[in-house]
Amino acid sequence: MPHTLQVPFTIRNDECDAYGHLNNAVYLRYMQEAAFRASSDAGLGRDQYAAMGRYWLIRETEIEYLQVLPAEETITVKTWNEGMRRTTARRRYVFSRPNHDEPAASAWTDWVYLKRETGQPARIPPEIHDAFFPETGRAPGFTRTPFPQVPPAPPGIFRLERRVEWRDIDPMQHLNNAAYLSYVEDCAVQLANHFGWSFEQWGKHGLAFVARQHRIQYLQPVLLEDELEISTWLFNVRRTSATRYYALRRAADGELMAQVVTLWALIDLESGRPTRFPASFHEVIGPNIAE
Repeated sequence: MPHTLQVPFTIRNDECDAYGHLNNAVYLRYMQEAAFRASSDAGLGRDQYAAMGRYWLIRETEIEYLQVLPAEETITVKTWNEGMRRTTARRRYVFSRPNHDEPAASAWTDWVYLKRETGQPARIPPEIHDAFFPETGRAPGFTRTPFPQVPPAPPGIFRLERRVEWRDIDPMQHLNNAAYLSYVEDCAVQLANHFGWSFEQWGKHGLAFVARQHRIQYLQPVLLEDELEISTWLFNVRRTSATRYYALRRAADGELMAQVVTLWALIDLESGRPTRFPASFHEVIGPNIAE
């Protein structure tokens, strides 16, 4: 059995979104905190990694939202290392609510082990295998799944510019992993306003968009004061759901820094159940939908 830790969190009101539910990006912050605590609990804290001249950086993550989480509820994030390859490790997370048998969310994150001086990948040493897999002293491998294929952009591609602010920088002097999700969600809100179907208007019709799944791939570190261009379009539009792609590029040279694929579902606010897109949705948003 791998080293496993359960970390409790009490959801603060200021961590919730406009619907009163835990904000999607905060799930990622909880995951990062649980990962740090689990590593420390296994005997590998910040000081140990600093002494080795190494650190971990997230390369990819996926999260599936299964239940809404309200403010002031205490939840548990269970986390463990699923497996390792030469320079990467996959960590799993399960969010649980008290008195609920089914998980509230499920996620995984691929971390890459890096040399502190050069930022280049380093081979994961035996002592890390021992710490995270104390019974066997050797981690199993894991299978990497390719990032989803995305169709070419439609004529109505939407773009939003964003400058990286100090509040979004983490201790590694990079844009915090959870902040990427906040950036693309804001992009979705601005897109809705641009096409004349604001989230406020959806609410007046008793409807709401909720994220069911995010897949995020981090390709290059984003730094303070970097200007980003976020471009986005829809594809795979179904009766009650649609998938949205976001590309985050450095405005100075067009370098792709990260990409996100999000499955959005339209729900009825009263029942909380999925509902069909109105006919006007395709008429209004049509230019932003890829074939």
